[in-house]
Amino acid sequence: MPSATGPTPFANSSPPVSPEDSRPGFGVYVHWPFCQSLCPYCDFNSHVRTGVAQRRWATAYATELRHFAALTPGRIVTSVFFGGGTPSLMDAETVGTVLQAIGSHWTLAQDAEVTLEANPGSVEAGRFRGYRDAGVNRLSLGVQALNDADLTFLGRRHDRAEALAAIAIAADRFDRFSIDLMYGRPGQSVAAWRAELTEAVTLAGGHMSAYQLTIEPGTPFHAAQQRGTLQVPAEEVQAALYETTQDVLGDAGLAAYEISNHAKPGHACWHNLTYWRYGDYVGVGPGAHGRLSVDGQVYAARQHRAPEIWLERVESDGHATRTWQALDTAIMRDELFMMGLRLTDGIRNADVQARLGWGVADCLAPDALQRLIDGGFVACDDGGLRATDAGRQRLDAVLGALLS
Repeated sequence: MPSATGPTPFANSSPPVSPEDSRPGFGVYVHWPFCQSLCPYCDFNSHVRTGVAQRRWATAYATELRHFAALTPGRIVTSVFFGGGTPSLMDAETVGTVLQAIGSHWTLAQDAEVTLEANPGSVEAGRFRGYRDAGVNRLSLGVQALNDADLTFLGRRHDRAEALAAIAIAADRFDRFSIDLMYGRPGQSVAAWRAELTEAVTLAGGHMSAYQLTIEPGTPFHAAQQRGTLQVPAEEVQAALYETTQDVLGDAGLAAYEISNHAKPGHACWHNLTYWRYGDYVGVGPGAHGRLSVDGQVYAARQHRAPEIWLERVESDGHATRTWQALDTAIMRDELFMMGLRLTDGIRNADVQARLGWGVADCLAPDALQRLIDGGFVACDDGGLRATDAGRQRLDAVLGALLS
């Protein structure tokens, strides 16, 4: 296993890929499924375990990467994303092993973005230097709130002081980092959210993600909502919180480039742009998803969710792929529009043509498209299609009308 302080896998890599390039790139997603505890709002594939055998897991990731590399030879990796779960519970040596495996199977772009999601707790913050030395060049901090009462409500293990300390460490050790905040908490007022955002922009690097709290089925918050013990702000308050987010972050130079993501020029998350631009990406680890073009056909891949079963399958079969589905043009159309319309820039006609062989207008019912244009929810021209500000606030309804 390589040392965390050894050479990173970026030597002899390809020429730079600009983050402003409209091409989607090729990404690798690595799912670490373990957390110290489960947050009551989270429906991600997360599990609490004690005593994870990190060397065994590092070897398994390298094995599954080798499987997917054989299917996608000659690709240039523009981004790697360690998500979870809580990837900041990974040893730096584990991260280094994964990056070495990626670099050995594909060509890495010279300025490939390597992001790791991290919790701001003191244990995780102490690992930041090791991650940087292993090859991580971008950190995404799950702050979620800047007051202790709401952090406790959200089930976070860190407090405000730990969050501020972690942000300071990230700013010192990484040129690019992001912080996540969550709005729409019970009892949250527009004034309180504006004050919290105003403080946050003084702490943030070049990127901030601001997500609306969504009550997902199967979570403790959903059960509490069903019992009547949890109530989120009314719809009109949620809309005002969203508009406040756009105003405060936009005025601070963090323009919205996607519904929940804001960045200064050059600081957009390249890996997420791969998803939203409907590019190819490999997904390894329990429950990871991927979209891959192989011999002219696009496939959707999903790995087994249960950590122990995933590990055993990889060790016995070389991978733990549970589904490998060839996508037809109808599914691809729906996915392309569902992802692309999240972006402020929308969907380029040329990209739809390249993926589907049709132009934007050819994919949609003319009457439905015209009604949405007339209603001020989308704009369409020779360049492509985008949702307006009003349309992005109601994107589920817009997509339902467009794709029905």
